[in-house]
Amino acid sequence: MFFFASKIVWFFTSPTNLLLMVLIAASLLLFTRFYRVARVVVLGVGIVLFAVGVTPFSRFLVQTLENVYPDISRNPGHVDGVIVLGGSTSFARGQLRVGEAGSRLVAALELARAYPQARIIFSGGSARVLIAEERTEAEGARIFFDLAGLPPGRVIYEDQARNTFENAVFARRIADPRPGERWLLVTSAFHMPRSVATFRRAGFDVVPYPVDFRSDGRFSDDFRPFATAPDGLGLADMVVKEWIGMLVYWLRSVADSAPQGQGG
Repeated sequence: MFFFASKIVWFFTSPTNLLLMVLIAASLLLFTRFYRVARVVVLGVGIVLFAVGVTPFSRFLVQTLENVYPDISRNPGHVDGVIVLGGSTSFARGQLRVGEAGSRLVAALELARAYPQARIIFSGGSARVLIAEERTEAEGARIFFDLAGLPPGRVIYEDQARNTFENAVFARRIADPRPGERWLLVTSAFHMPRSVATFRRAGFDVVPYPVDFRSDGRFSDDFRPFATAPDGLGLADMVVKEWIGMLVYWLRSVADSAPQGQGG
């Protein structure tokens, strides 16, 4: 139930959708006696859309998430296992598509070859079951790794998880980590703070292995404006979704840890 509610609520509360709904409502009010207020709102929304969509503002927003954990790709250290989160594959017209988060698959491939004794788990079902049944991200990852030449059985595929919470629960169940084992968690850098917190709450003390950075980390590059407004707006939506997700998980943890009332 929580999964379905979160999808519906996010549709109406994502910054871009919310701004567009406000813009439509204000535009309708231009034809009423509230037109003066409506003009101010329309102008304000337009300024916000330009500032977030075109200026480098969104890149600096994403750095609040991407700078939390360091990049350890040059020296991962000892590795007993690797958890790779979905979000990088989909299908269209029967063909596999690898999206912006394809760096997760590339990093998993590199780690699988560099650490032949490490266990590799890919976790990703279908997060779009509200719309229609579709092939899972795990199936897409299997095709990718097969094409890359990984031996059959090298990767364990978990295809039921629909969100980060379920990633953590199902991956821990499969990994069954022993005390002292060192498991890397591979996901996009912006998604890492929420992912690590969720996995640790599920009792899986993973080591962050961030990839797929959306900011360059250099002021000269990150200060460039976006070529098109949807690029900046999409990045801002992504950041806000992570913040909201962390807040919701924190509130749920507080509620779960609160003392229960005594029955009369």
